[in-house]
Amino acid sequence: MTLRELEALLLERLGDLPGTEGQLPMSPVPRYDWVPGHIPDVHRLGAGLLPLYQGDDGVHLVLTERNHRLPKHPGQISLPGGAVEEGETIEQAALREAHEEVAIDPGQVRVLGRLTPLHIPVSGFVLHPVVAVIDGVPELRPEENEVERILDIPLDYFSDPVLVVEKRKFRERFYHVPYYLLPGEAKLWGATAMVITEFLALLGIVPDPWGDTRPDVHFDSP
Repeated sequence: MTLRELEALLLERLGDLPGTEGQLPMSPVPRYDWVPGHIPDVHRLGAGLLPLYQGDDGVHLVLTERNHRLPKHPGQISLPGGAVEEGETIEQAALREAHEEVAIDPGQVRVLGRLTPLHIPVSGFVLHPVVAVIDGVPELRPEENEVERILDIPLDYFSDPVLVVEKRKFRERFYHVPYYLLPGEAKLWGATAMVITEFLALLGIVPDPWGDTRPDVHFDSP
């Protein structure tokens, strides 16, 4: 599928999002302090750009590996993005952050729409993912204080991804964490993996990292 074909498909389907059901396949289990689809009254606004462009071998998706020295989420794979500043729209914040982090030129970007907002309990943010296409091949450069490296992933990878579930301990709690093992051995998990999974559902791709092994699901109540 070319970028133009993908753009037409997304414009048709972004008006009818899979929502929480599209995010759940890559949700850690249990997910404490999280209610599927619920947005708490008190939260911080975050925006992330899901940027797509036409490469020589098909459509590519741009992700980042966060700087390992950052105080929050160091080393995690993320969408280019960050906090929404006062007076900004979600889209303006996503474009600004993508320009600051990886030098995507806002003038080359066409915003197609948003995916379902996702509450991230550990940070208190609600992430608003913005799907966009880039005209031409972007000249990407990492902002070294924020970005360890840029991950330029062919979208075809997600047609048959490597999926893994591992057990982790965080703040005295144990979790089963599913992730995509990306080219270069990067692990895409957590909120970003859930966002990407809803995006893939728009394309008819439904990853299943669990098979028959999914543990009892625990979600909190609002």
